[in-house]
Amino acid sequence: MNRVAITGMAGITPLGNDWPTVLDGFETNRSAVKVIEEWQQIAELGTKIAAPAEFELHKGFKRKHTRTMGRVAQMAATTAQQALEQAGLIGASCLTDGSTGVSYGSCAGSSSATLEFAAIINDNTLSKLNSSSYLRMMSHTAAVNIAVTYGLQGRVYTTSSACTSGSQGVGYGFEAIKLGMQDVMVCGGAEELCPSQTAAFFKLLATSSKNDAPTSTPAPFDANRDGLIIGEGACTLVLENYDHAVARGATILAEVVGYATNCDGTHVTQPNTDTMERAMRLALKSAGLNAEEIGYVCAHGTATDRGDIAESQAVERLFGDKPLVSSLKGHFGHTLGGCGAIESWLTVEMLSAGRFTPTLNLSTVDERCGDLNYVIGEMADRECAYAMNNNFAFGGINTSLVFKRAQ
Repeated sequence: MNRVAITGMAGITPLGNDWPTVLDGFETNRSAVKVIEEWQQIAELGTKIAAPAEFELHKGFKRKHTRTMGRVAQMAATTAQQALEQAGLIGASCLTDGSTGVSYGSCAGSSSATLEFAAIINDNTLSKLNSSSYLRMMSHTAAVNIAVTYGLQGRVYTTSSACTSGSQGVGYGFEAIKLGMQDVMVCGGAEELCPSQTAAFFKLLATSSKNDAPTSTPAPFDANRDGLIIGEGACTLVLENYDHAVARGATILAEVVGYATNCDGTHVTQPNTDTMERAMRLALKSAGLNAEEIGYVCAHGTATDRGDIAESQAVERLFGDKPLVSSLKGHFGHTLGGCGAIESWLTVEMLSAGRFTPTLNLSTVDERCGDLNYVIGEMADRECAYAMNNNFAFGGINTSLVFKRAQ
């Protein structure tokens, strides 16, 4: 089995698009949640707040590539460019000789393209369609736009699995390299902001209604939490066969050492503590580690009632109160298909720095949640070798990734 190195990382988040900016947000307890003015016109939508991201499309992209990109693919391709630059792989022969693949996900394609198709039914017209409409709408738009932009001719995994899209993207890329199927994998996830996402969770009674105090929510694991907030963003991690990276003199940022995914098989929307715990145990087995070796757990922590309880109890069963635990969603909401990749990137950055963020807006832990070593109020300093990132999705899909700090 091959070791798997991370040689490039880049992200777009509501809190910032580089590690120093995001770290400053963590250290100053800054929230990226704000009122979305355009949503005020949607009368029946009870949640008018979200966490949008800002970014600039890479200026070097050619029109023949960008014409098939909606916002979600633009974010994915932009972070892929930055991650490949950091990895020193732009222009490398391995990108186009079949040894580099893509493993990337999102919940769906771009909403604007979906509306173009909706006009067929709503307005009985094809006038809003063009030749790129489907290419911007399709669920694998992020993965294939990355592949076409960089001429990647290896395998393509499209991980459209709701909130585990990004983490499965990283996980399947890890497995492809570990098993010798590819030398390099461009991995991650992305999601663009759309009121339909908030509306979907609002109808499930899962969103926060603190429209008059946007920065006070979401509040993962807090006794007074009232639901999640949607964010947007993207993240790309370049994974590489460790020996391949060393041979070309690449900088090793960290290693992916374990991954697991499973399914509850019981309910589409209700989480299951048992299978969440099993996913984490399987990830540890994949990594060849004991629970005591994990120093930090990046929790999915959406600030939903049942989700926080089930997840925290699963973590307590496996780890007790030994590792530090926090959720990043208090700072920038739930980035859906992007969250697994974004949170993996930031877990690696925190692991490398030995500094871990508190869960923003967590002050009083819900007594029904697991008894964990929650990071509250301010950054926690800890030197450790391994960290875990967990994500869970509708459909009962669970993922767990384990990262090793670079030596």
